[in-house]
Amino acid sequence: MGWLSAENVVAVGTAVLGIAASAVTVWYERRVPRRRRIGYRVQMDSPIGDGLQLGQALPGATLVLIRVENDGSQGIDRDDYTSPGAQGLTAVFGERTIKGVSVTQPSDAAHLMDHFTAERGFHYQDGTNTLHIPPVPLNRGDHYKLLVLLSGGPVGSPVQLSGGIREGQVHSNRSATPDDKPPLFSRAARLITLTLTLSVLALAVIVVARDDTPAPIGCETGTLKVTGSTAFAPVVEELAKAYEKKCPGSAITVDARGSSAGVNALTPGAHDVIAFSDGPAIGADTSKLLGTRVALSVFTLVVNDGIRLPAGGLSLNDVRRIYRGEVTRWRQLGASLPDTPIVLVSRNADSGTRQIFQRRVLGTWERVPSTSLDCVHKDDTSAPVMRCELDSTDAVLAKVAQLPGAIGYSELTLATGRRGLHPVPLDGAAPSVEAIEYGRSDYPYRGVEYAYTYGRVPSGSLASAFLAYLGEGTSENIIRAHGHLPCSATASSGLCARD
Repeated sequence: MGWLSAENVVAVGTAVLGIAASAVTVWYERRVPRRRRIGYRVQMDSPIGDGLQLGQALPGATLVLIRVENDGSQGIDRDDYTSPGAQGLTAVFGERTIKGVSVTQPSDAAHLMDHFTAERGFHYQDGTNTLHIPPVPLNRGDHYKLLVLLSGGPVGSPVQLSGGIREGQVHSNRSATPDDKPPLFSRAARLITLTLTLSVLALAVIVVARDDTPAPIGCETGTLKVTGSTAFAPVVEELAKAYEKKCPGSAITVDARGSSAGVNALTPGAHDVIAFSDGPAIGADTSKLLGTRVALSVFTLVVNDGIRLPAGGLSLNDVRRIYRGEVTRWRQLGASLPDTPIVLVSRNADSGTRQIFQRRVLGTWERVPSTSLDCVHKDDTSAPVMRCELDSTDAVLAKVAQLPGAIGYSELTLATGRRGLHPVPLDGAAPSVEAIEYGRSDYPYRGVEYAYTYGRVPSGSLASAFLAYLGEGTSENIIRAHGHLPCSATASSGLCARD
């Protein structure tokens, strides 16, 4: 009769209540399926009086305030919008035309406001009645408001918001007061929730409390090795730390050895390895690899501070002559330059930075052979110029800063602000991420950073979750902070697709 102890009776009773409540929940959820929903309503539609200065300048002006909210039972991601291209929602104002728009009172300004930019697809054409709204991710209960200045047409004429939502809908909703929120649960759902809560509390009295807090959606645990590009390694290291903080139980090791070395580490069945590569993968067999475009990176030539080039830097022709060994002393490029021997500080063959340099700047491989192991002593005295190869971007920068007459190449952010050296413009164009992003420069030394796996990694794996994390807003901010352009945020411009 020991099983009839008070603790066991409470436990059995709690289990029965839990099962009954679960059965009711299943029935209720089958009757009322969970859906993604975006609701909207017009909270203000008012004329601007002719006595006001704006009303005199814009006769027939009206102000419309629209509240847009996630009033469904599930969060909405950017990928849940099904409108073509980068379009999320469309607001149409009937006979009235748009003169200005402002986004106000978002529920989470830090999370939402970054999405309302022209680059993300937030725009209208002056003189039309249509406002294009980008695919803004909305957690359950999130909202934002659009204050729209209109002209022409009667006050109160219909305002229509439309768009496609995967397994959901966009609909007009109502509220008793302008900012009332709909109840999270119906009466039946609240009763079920109360029953389950009491059951759990009763069971917690008899069992040892455990921390069973679920990980955030999209989190996976386990181990993952990230290898490849040394130029992109600082970005990957910060992304790995951010993911581990978000998803306890995940362990990501970053071991940067160069783009080609990382790609060559991908083997069949290795679903716990991701290799980052500066530019498309190059190797014996890349047909089985699956690449994800992560960021557009800008690179630069760097020279020792003792070499003061003209403001326009070097021409592409001069750079090619240097790396063919035709120019051996800086004085050969101009009488104002010192008569100092040129020292070529290069990366080894595993480097994606070098591969992009050869493809985008030289148009061929570096024709001068390696003549020195330490960049100081020329092992082949018959060679016209000294050239050495190093294993990492940091090693190249340190050596160029140390050696008079040295020239090398690097990812732009790592080179910026380094003592003892400075970046080199090419054909008069300075290396600039901002100029490239906004189409003001055709600077050539740039390339796409890829994340490669051997085939498609299993869904639910840490590798799959980390790759998905690279396209989230937090990751985009980290990538930008390191001076790169996130491909997920520049899809509409096609920058990553062109490079």
